[in-house]
Amino acid sequence: MDLVRDDDSAGIAAADEVFFGALLSADMDSLEGVLADDFMIVDVMSGRVTGREEFLGAIASGMLRFAEVTRFPGDRSVRRREGAGVVVGRTRMVMRVGPDRVTANSRYTHVFVKDDGSWRLVSAQGTPIKE
Repeated sequence: MDLVRDDDSAGIAAADEVFFGALLSADMDSLEGVLADDFMIVDVMSGRVTGREEFLGAIASGMLRFAEVTRFPGDRSVRRREGAGVVVGRTRMVMRVGPDRVTANSRYTHVFVKDDGSWRLVSAQGTPIKE
């Protein structure tokens, strides 16, 4: 197995922050850049699986808006393997889904892959937790 550079963990954590920051600001360019072409997300509230284009469409249309995204750095771990990284963390997100305001406290798992020199999010899943 090839050795993984020490700075890979920092790059994975930075990509995770880009994802959350882009959600909060509805920055479509950043989201499109950080999400892998075959990205899938398992919704924290419903367990529904959504692909990249549908997810991006919901944000671009305003159907899904993030008002607050609180991350807990002390509860985040980054594991890495050659060409891949897994982030497990905790968030509190306040969002609007259509007309409804929803608050989700969760543990999440994000899987990143190294794609053309950049870390891209290929899979995301949230599990609801009590605050």
